[in-house]
Amino acid sequence: MNDNIAKPVNGSYGEIGGVDITEEVIARLVKNAEDQFPGATFRSPGRPSRTDEPSRAITVRLSESELAAVMARAEREHRTRSEAIRAALAEWAHAAA
Repeated sequence: MNDNIAKPVNGSYGEIGGVDITEEVIARLVKNAEDQFPGATFRSPGRPSRTDEPSRAITVRLSESELAAVMARAEREHRTRSEAIRAALAEWAHAAA
């Protein structure tokens, strides 16, 4: 047996948030996990989607002056940097069509 495994002291492995972690508590937690956390709701990881279609993050390299221009316009228009870049791309794509 591994000597590094925690051993209970007076029936408790310690305390988390004011709750003594006993064999009974551990058994309830394991059962809850095995039952797939009944009643719990989970959200998808990551940021909420902006659209119904899939999207992905990309990296774009800008010079300091290009980034400053984007940030200045975004601030003037009360947009985030991402919103400003998406608006510029939409305008560019529409003009090219």
